[in-house]
Amino acid sequence: MYKSGMSFRPSRIILAMCCTLAQFGLAAAEDAVYRPWKDTQGRIIQAALVSATAENVTLKMTDGKEHQLPLARLCAEDQAYVKGLSTPAAASTAQGATPAVTAPSVNRVPIEKRTWPENVVVPTKSIEIQVVEENPAARKCVYRSEGFEFMAQAKLMPSVMKEVARTFEATKTLVASLPWGVVCRPPEGFERYQAELYETRKDYIAAGGPENSGGVYMSGDKIFRVPFPSIGLKLLGKTYAKDENYDGGTLIHEITHQVMDAYLTFLPVWVIEGTAEYTEMLPYNAGKFRADAHQKGLKDHIQEMQKRGYAIEIGNLEEHLTMNRATWSGIANTTNRKMGELYFRSVLAVYFFCHLDGDKKGTRFIKFMDAVYGETEALRTFFKDPRVKHLEGGRFSYPTNFPPPDMKSETAPFKHLGLLLDGRSYSQIAQEMTAAYKDIGVKISVN
Repeated sequence: MYKSGMSFRPSRIILAMCCTLAQFGLAAAEDAVYRPWKDTQGRIIQAALVSATAENVTLKMTDGKEHQLPLARLCAEDQAYVKGLSTPAAASTAQGATPAVTAPSVNRVPIEKRTWPENVVVPTKSIEIQVVEENPAARKCVYRSEGFEFMAQAKLMPSVMKEVARTFEATKTLVASLPWGVVCRPPEGFERYQAELYETRKDYIAAGGPENSGGVYMSGDKIFRVPFPSIGLKLLGKTYAKDENYDGGTLIHEITHQVMDAYLTFLPVWVIEGTAEYTEMLPYNAGKFRADAHQKGLKDHIQEMQKRGYAIEIGNLEEHLTMNRATWSGIANTTNRKMGELYFRSVLAVYFFCHLDGDKKGTRFIKFMDAVYGETEALRTFFKDPRVKHLEGGRFSYPTNFPPPDMKSETAPFKHLGLLLDGRSYSQIAQEMTAAYKDIGVKISVN
């Protein structure tokens, strides 16, 4: 679940450090583009490429520090990616005219070279906690991990805060590691993603949290709100401790919305909720996602939903894939069960396009997500233009001959849906979906 704001609110622009690829003679990029890098042991980190030689690469971590390592320590795909940047074609693209916003930047892995990760482990560095402010009397304690800033209503021990941050940072690492090509960066105007942690559900609801929810990401003010019980915190004496038996599934779902914030405007609701359900269903424990166990995660999820009385069905595929926000909200707000049906149908559709469709590598879905990435970059470019004037209350003005990208909820989310259809009718995709699910032992009803 996420709540959408009524206006885009870019209070200021963050300019990242430039990437210098001098060794390859490439022009400096305006922003450092972070991407997942995998070593020969399967470990994954988020970093931006600074420079490279025939033997070494220098990577910039998300904390700003640079590290040099042997090129041979990277996996074969990443070695090929680095070497590919030295080709004349890559150099001419970087030095020539500015490419269209839908074209991959020099630091984006080409679609054909992207792979689905196996184990995604949160980097130890990312969950080191910095205490910014502790004022229990004012119910304001501020802590930071690498990518998140947490405002808590009570003082938390560093070890406890570290455990809370682990799920946040691990989810961010996972989303960035998937071949969807999502660039995880905080919303414009923020150095880190923002989270507010409330001692009680009463406090949470008073701050705007929906009564029937365990946590919510509100895209209007870019804040993730969650009560202590939903993140596994319990009071032992006068100190809060982490419940070791806590299941952070709901948390993972909402954090996925948060780190994909820039994409939400340009995605159909079924993709927004289906991708969040997808990350939630992956086996997870103590900062480690078993991304290679996605089929087991799906079948476990299906089994759980069947126990709750849900049918394995999508129904009318065209109706679901083209459902606008107003229709979705009208159905979801009827009952919790109706909402559950929409979520279940969405993850079944997302899983099909990621793992069962066409080449079974998710190529059509990845192309779709890359086109959406292009829309997010077009919007960022628009707001950086000096012709755009930023006004109070998150409003903005612009010349009539320089309009912003389409952000209308009726049209923007469906602009690139044709990449998923790829010339096929909805009935044809429904037949392919039925057959593909049958091949993995799942009987699904879709038409």
